[in-house]
Amino acid sequence: MEAINDEVAFDERGLVPCVVQDASTGEVLTLAYMNAEALERTRATGEMHFFSRSRDELWHKGETSGNVQRLRALRYDCDADAVLALVEPAGPACHTGERTCFFRGDTEPEPAEALAALERTIATRRAAADGAPPSYTRELLADPPRIGEKVREEAEEVARAAASEPDARVREEAADVLYHLAVLLAARDMSLADALAELNARRR
Repeated sequence: MEAINDEVAFDERGLVPCVVQDASTGEVLTLAYMNAEALERTRATGEMHFFSRSRDELWHKGETSGNVQRLRALRYDCDADAVLALVEPAGPACHTGERTCFFRGDTEPEPAEALAALERTIATRRAAADGAPPSYTRELLADPPRIGEKVREEAEEVARAAASEPDARVREEAADVLYHLAVLLAARDMSLADALAELNARRR
């Protein structure tokens, strides 16, 4: 991170835009601005600090709400005039209570957003109180051995589909594998990010 402070090209106001991205899911959470002090405090504390253009002051994300963003990595772009912060969010990024500030406009989910949304849905089902509407996900979570059986079953089905069935069937069965794998991981208090981190470790 030492090089970032030296390399970043702040604008004439002494600011640089910072895109904040969830390190686990890749989702973009917000766009804010940093000055040199905000960048230094972010690095020193491990939590995101920004500069408010409207209030003309430094601010610590989550200082009052508790929705801090813990820094995982800082990157800067090819022109060094924009910063990307990869974070672990402790709560919603937006002051409205939305997970991301980008919740308006074309909001139909894209493929890259599917797994993160799935994991949040599973977490919601898992946290549902007794008396909540019946849910297949809750049934699986209450019976861990069944989850393993379903993962094996769906893996066999996608393999058979790949051998002799149309692409549409392969797509459907692959989705079933991913769903049941996500439930299995949740039952072990793990996430898909744990598996992805293992893949990254194998590249080294």
